[in-house]
Amino acid sequence: MKLNRNNRNIERVPERIIQFGEGNFLRAFVDWMVQEMNDKTDFNSSVVVVQPIDKGMVDMLNDQDGLYTLVSKGLKNGEAVKESQLIKSISRGINPYTQYEDYLKLAENPQMRFIVSNTTEAGIAYNENDTLNMTPASSFPAKLTALLFHRFKTFNGDLNKGFVILPCELIERNGDKLKKCVNQYCNLWNLGDDFRTWLNNANIWTNTLVDRIVPGYNPETAMDVCQTEGYDDKLVVEGEQFHLWVIEGPQSLKNEIPAEKAGLNVLFVDDVTPYRTRKVRILNGPHTVMTPIAYLSGIEYVGDAMDHPIIGQFINQSIYNEIIPALSMPENELTNFAKEIVDRFRNPFVKHALLSISLNSISKFKARVLDTIKEYLAKKGDLPTNLVTSLAATMVFYKGEYNGHKIAIKDDDYIISFFNTCWNKYYKKEISINQFVSIFLSDTMMWGDDLTKIDGLTDKTTLALERILNEGMLEVVKSNISIEA
Repeated sequence: MKLNRNNRNIERVPERIIQFGEGNFLRAFVDWMVQEMNDKTDFNSSVVVVQPIDKGMVDMLNDQDGLYTLVSKGLKNGEAVKESQLIKSISRGINPYTQYEDYLKLAENPQMRFIVSNTTEAGIAYNENDTLNMTPASSFPAKLTALLFHRFKTFNGDLNKGFVILPCELIERNGDKLKKCVNQYCNLWNLGDDFRTWLNNANIWTNTLVDRIVPGYNPETAMDVCQTEGYDDKLVVEGEQFHLWVIEGPQSLKNEIPAEKAGLNVLFVDDVTPYRTRKVRILNGPHTVMTPIAYLSGIEYVGDAMDHPIIGQFINQSIYNEIIPALSMPENELTNFAKEIVDRFRNPFVKHALLSISLNSISKFKARVLDTIKEYLAKKGDLPTNLVTSLAATMVFYKGEYNGHKIAIKDDDYIISFFNTCWNKYYKKEISINQFVSIFLSDTMMWGDDLTKIDGLTDKTTLALERILNEGMLEVVKSNISIEA
């Protein structure tokens, strides 16, 4: 049976949200939250999806009357669960490349209040070749500027007709960057001081942090939905149980977005920065730390690493004994967040390959782990043993071979060439392990700084590297967890 509103007897609710993007993430995250708020509060809002690029899925979305199934999988209160939910919050989709007038008319609706976007990390960018008379302009910020200008003209600059703008792109301070781009178009297109004032004062530009693992389309899940629910759904989307949306904006947004009443994990904060730091350090950091350690111990997936009696303990000790103590946030908040992360890592429904995480491991270590090492040293007067061991393990990983097993290294040519050269020199006895480590840590092309200046890091990394080469990865880990136990 085809999925549509007629055969499901679903009424439509007022359109109050414009959403740039129709991909899996927004449908499993924002549109699901709208559904939850509609079901559990008086939010009573629906979403109009705008296709941000020429090729997209708006036609497929409209063919199903905006309906689709969300299958949430993962650990909930420590137990493995799988839940299916029909999402009804999307009213329709618009392709501005073929329906530009319909796109602009969205701005004429006085009930419209929210704008949401997820146009990829590259989406919030300024293109000086975009013009106001293009139908549409190429960039997302330019499309948004045209929509906002039409809103401004329609309501004669009424300060009460601004939007709450909630970008979900995974870039730091996404709202500030989007606002900057829109102001650049205001200048480029000579839209006037009155519009600029309305743009900056009537609209609420938020910075947000989003967090939910949403895998790609799974045909097996779609087949399962068809068998259990009795309808064909070409837009089935999967998501983990965990979700978090941190919104930096005025506290008055709590009244407009009744997420708390709906039991959603949405935080309205004065500064999103510490939450971004928390996510990068406690979620992304352990991924980077565990990857070479677990892979060199013969493990291929995150879940298997967490369930391993030795590696799992190593990962937990890294999080609770080394990463959390380095952070300057309330400890109970960090430990509660970490418990959720550990559950996510152990999700039995998600097979997360360590090799996929290993892509560009050096830059990831720099962004996700290095500051933790520095801050731990500053607070404790010593270096974190597990994190330094992971740094040494990364060097072994980049040999591209371990115990006769080849490793597919994916990184910049410079980094791959660096390790090939250094390992060749080491095995030819042209450099010692200590010299290798010194060359590695002092390479400013990789690190942007000379890490040999960090007190004790060269010696501790050298010792860990020697032990891995002489004793084997798993034996070193055993020793580490015994010392920290």
